[in-house]
Amino acid sequence: QVQLVESGGGLVQPGGSLRLSCAASENIFNFNTMGWYRQAPGKQRELVVAITSDGSTNYATSVKGRFTISRDNAKNTVYLQMNNLRPEDTAVYYCNSKKVVRPGMISYYWGQGTQVTVSS
Repeated sequence: QVQLVESGGGLVQPGGSLRLSCAASENIFNFNTMGWYRQAPGKQRELVVAITSDGSTNYATSVKGRFTISRDNAKNTVYLQMNNLRPEDTAVYYCNSKKVVRPGMISYYWGQGTQVTVSS
């Protein structure tokens, strides 16, 4: 069973930075896509950014230019660098991975989530 473990959340002032980490229990090249989602209270979970196995990225408009996804293949870890944080970035952030197990069968995996709070 794939496990994704997030870390790095916390409380930060507006304009500050945080870096989230997502450690996978297997080689991240096994996944077609990895990414970060977030869910604020009373709102639906939304995509923040995704990265494919070939390195293509897809950022939500609201975080472009402020957030950066990266990965360390040797550590099987994906990172989310978040700069210039705003109060509206406050949410639980979830790591996600997608694996095409075989044609027509896709598996999705989620981490437990890490809280990010942006407040003065």
